[in-house]
Amino acid sequence: MQTQIYDFIGIGLGPFNLGLAALSAPLGKVNALFLDMGDGFDWHPGMLLEQATMQTSFIADLVTFADPTSPYSFLNYAKQTGRLYAFYIREDFFLLRQEYNQYCQWVAAQLANLRFNQYVQHVHFDEALQCYVLNCLSTRTGEASQYLARRLVLGTGTRPTLPRCCEGKPVLHSSRYLDSRSTLQQRKHIALVGSGQSAAEIYLDLLREARRHGYQVDWITRSPRFFPLEYTKLTLEMTSPDYIDYFHALPDAIRDPLLSAQKGLYKGINRTLINAIFDELYRLGLEGAPPSTLLTNTELQSVQYCAEQCRFTLDVCHQETAQTRSLHYDAVIVASGYGYQEPAFLQGIQSRIARDAQGRFAVQRNYSIDLGSGDIFVQNAELHSHGLAAPDLTMACYRNSVILREILGYAPYPIEERVSFQTFGLPGTARRELAWA
Repeated sequence: MQTQIYDFIGIGLGPFNLGLAALSAPLGKVNALFLDMGDGFDWHPGMLLEQATMQTSFIADLVTFADPTSPYSFLNYAKQTGRLYAFYIREDFFLLRQEYNQYCQWVAAQLANLRFNQYVQHVHFDEALQCYVLNCLSTRTGEASQYLARRLVLGTGTRPTLPRCCEGKPVLHSSRYLDSRSTLQQRKHIALVGSGQSAAEIYLDLLREARRHGYQVDWITRSPRFFPLEYTKLTLEMTSPDYIDYFHALPDAIRDPLLSAQKGLYKGINRTLINAIFDELYRLGLEGAPPSTLLTNTELQSVQYCAEQCRFTLDVCHQETAQTRSLHYDAVIVASGYGYQEPAFLQGIQSRIARDAQGRFAVQRNYSIDLGSGDIFVQNAELHSHGLAAPDLTMACYRNSVILREILGYAPYPIEERVSFQTFGLPGTARRELAWA
């Protein structure tokens, strides 16, 4: 029987909980542990395309916005691996995605508070011990283990989602693209469905090799155009603590449609990538019509698959003209993004979790989801309550600093509460009291 009780246990090791682990490690009085079912850290391996870059600056690493002196910063990683001068000469704030993944793996290798290959099967609260009991299985050996913790930080992340019409069909989600790229390139006619950054990266990657492999790739999106990510400075203030305060204080009836209208602010495509796609189409056009069709305003309505012919039929509808058509392809890639799915182990502590009217986590301003005890926190499961800052890597250090403050009762890292030049509500308007308890 495990007798050690941790101050908190983080479940899931994506960038957010890995950052929390790195910020917790130097705090001598903090006894924390982080569990993950994977063999090690690997961030979206199916989308680590050779030329793909991050959409946030290198300064939005795991620790710098909380502690610029941390040994786990990207700049220290670059120095320790002999790449600091090369990074300086490159003069690009946006890391290659492979580079970011390697940096995170470097940090993970240095931390003693991580346990990989640990699948959390069940969690319950022990009233006598006043702590959570986590029953786990080793994904490597099958050995059972148990951990105790006063608090939990849920960082299990999001999972690939598919449109309902694609469920049960052998379509490929973008998260598995690299694993299937060589097979895809043997097909003659490929459809790519989606409108965001992942779709654009896959499209350009396939387009560059289309003539060499002799296939056509069509890009289908229901968006009226290929929206660029809005990266202007005043818009970036909408990921600030100031805007989180404002957004969190709004009623659900306003927050939900507002969030839907803001998708272009965090789900758009890098302008440089859009331009690179146009330039590649232009280059291909020098030798005849490019082997590609781009279809905007086109909604995917149904998918049929003929196993005998290994052929897909996509029924689509143009949203402005109301015209419909059936299109035929040998392969279909769907870049439909990711969604939060509650882990099964939460069933044992459902009675301790607060819900809103729609059954979602009722996430307090301090990122807790419990009934007022301040002992369950979430990472990137609060888009509906905190707005577009939730999935943004730039705000990860801020959220982790807040969570540490709530757990410890003091702020080990200074927290900048007001950073925006904008006032998001009317000056002098009373705001809902922030629930930091």
